[in-house]
Amino acid sequence: MGTPEIAASVLKAVLEMQQAGADLQVTGVFTQPDKPVGRKQVMTPPPVKVLALEQGIPVFQPRRIKRPIPVEKLRALAPDLILVTAYGQILSQEILDIPPLGCINMHASLLPSYRGAAPIQWAIANGEKVTGVTAMQMDAGMDTGDILLQKEVEITPEETEETLYEKLSEAGSEVIRETLEKLLRGEKLPARKQEESLATYAPIIRKEDGIVDFTRSAASIDCKIRGFHVWPGASCLMEGKKLTLIAARPLPDEEGQKPAPGAILKEYAVGKKPRFLVQCGQGILEILTLQLQGKKAMAASDFLRGIRALPDQLTSSEE
Repeated sequence: MGTPEIAASVLKAVLEMQQAGADLQVTGVFTQPDKPVGRKQVMTPPPVKVLALEQGIPVFQPRRIKRPIPVEKLRALAPDLILVTAYGQILSQEILDIPPLGCINMHASLLPSYRGAAPIQWAIANGEKVTGVTAMQMDAGMDTGDILLQKEVEITPEETEETLYEKLSEAGSEVIRETLEKLLRGEKLPARKQEESLATYAPIIRKEDGIVDFTRSAASIDCKIRGFHVWPGASCLMEGKKLTLIAARPLPDEEGQKPAPGAILKEYAVGKKPRFLVQCGQGILEILTLQLQGKKAMAASDFLRGIRALPDQLTSSEE
């Protein structure tokens, strides 16, 4: 059960084990319904569905898996084990009880940290240095089941949502492969309870989460830009127009009196190599790539060469 690319990576790893002669068989794939994508709203299948159909695996796409018909279809498959990765629907206890070996979820964080829908994005946005993946024996709670296996992954200072997604996809595939190998050898999985006092959450990202607040530190704004790069983006306002910050880097404060947060340091915005520097509550943010509302994305230096006059300040977007 899974939907996006990270789930397709896990499915691929399982299929490779099957093709290499492991005593397992993928009997069915459950994924979210096709969705309209892009400006033309073209109906597009989830990556997991594409891979499953290529391999001739039956695909099921119930809008609500808890309803009687999907549950009965699942029961008819008689699975020994259900693997779950970023499926996008909560499983009922009735479903959790169907396979004798239960349901194992590959979650893209080091549980109990970052339970919930968007652990990859929030780990970057919150400035974490390390994250990882967890194979978890599912229970009725949200990412609250016993931990079976974990693998740490470093978050580099330049990490973006896309690059971390790739690293965690690879790590998640390794964790699931190792978990299945243990089961196939008849080993008992070393389950341990999660420490509830250490639990943190990664809720669904809202559009307003991308609003840049220049009273925050330059480092934290840089983390937000990299964490929310795909959606909703990190944005502010420049003279009433939305300005999306695509890439930036934090710099230390200059000596002397600091301008107000959001102030554009105009002395850097002229000459052969103009730089777009903005004062923050702590530190200075150098904007490297940006997109002004109604324009294409471009390097900040090109933007500065083409603009007639810069305003004194950037402000937080309320859109």
